[in-house]
Amino acid sequence: MYVTKSVPAATSSSSSLMGMGVWGIVAGVLALVGGIVLYFLFTAKKNEGQFKGFVAWLHSFLRFDKMMVEALLKICYLITAIFITLYSFALISVNFLLFLGFLVFGNVIARLLYEFSILTIQIWKNTTDIRDSVAKKSKE
Repeated sequence: MYVTKSVPAATSSSSSLMGMGVWGIVAGVLALVGGIVLYFLFTAKKNEGQFKGFVAWLHSFLRFDKMMVEALLKICYLITAIFITLYSFALISVNFLLFLGFLVFGNVIARLLYEFSILTIQIWKNTTDIRDSVAKKSKE
């Protein structure tokens, strides 16, 4: 007669958590080393203009030469505006004035918040352009 010993669920889940913890540490160390190596070897300013095609795009992407946040904010605004508009129709059965208020003021508030965010980005862009033009004039 064979007696099998079953492993309690707590032991199984705790070893799984331990494995995840070890892998998290390994992943963190590899990410740290990889990030430092990529920063100094690939994204260094001295490498500017040396790459072609996809590698040039990747170099520009990793150096944050072109910011994606503006496009993402515009997409998020459209999603938010559509959600507010569609959700406001659920409020018709509750109260018509609540529906109108949520439809109008919800969209206005969302628009103002997103405009403020994009305005901040445009101020950053303009400041960068001014800095670059002043630096260019000082070199001449």
